Amino acid sequence: MSRRLVVLGLSVALQACTPISRVTLLPDSEGRNTAVQVTGSAGVADLVRPYQTAAQQRDGRLQTEQSSAEAVQAAHGQLLALPLPVATRLALQFEPGTSRLTAESEAQLPQILEQAKARSGGEIQVVGHTDRTGSPAANDALSLQRAQAVRALLIERGFSPDLVVAIGRGEREPVVPTEANVNEPRNRRAEIIIR
Repeated sequence: MSRRLVVLGLSVALQACTPISRVTLLPDSEGRNTAVQVTGSAGVADLVRPYQTAAQQRDGRLQTEQSSAEAVQAAHGQLLALPLPVATRLALQFEPGTSRLTAESEAQLPQILEQAKARSGGEIQVVGHTDRTGSPAANDALSLQRAQAVRALLIERGFSPDLVVAIGRGEREPVVPTEANVNEPRNRRAEIIIR
């Protein structure tokens, strides 16, 4: 067998081992942990630790591994040095026990859409929250309903469904910490994060 054929065979074998794509989870701009779920054609991988990676292989499998800040910096330092636009954060308030916005908050929707469309990415994350009135399970469900209701309103007003995500956080992240069963209007909110 010729040397050229061996080199070609090795090159093809190495390409077969090269992942199609790779996702590396970074901490947020304030150093806090983040999380993301990566979906491939043959599975799902939850990345929950900073610098954890998921690589989609050519056969569709997702292979996860833990990297480090130093390794990611060495491999992608130029990319990481690029300035990122700071996300815009707004809050909308809800009527007690419902997924219905207050009139004041509904009036803010055109401004939110305008800001999102002006961004190059134009993505919106809607994070629903509740106060501590009711059970944690009920609050989880209500917070997701609130986020989904705002998402639906944004889509109804012309925003692309592919660019807006809704998640619920229940009573876990109060603006004003309270005891259980305290009705606190500032905690009944949806955070709008425009990236």
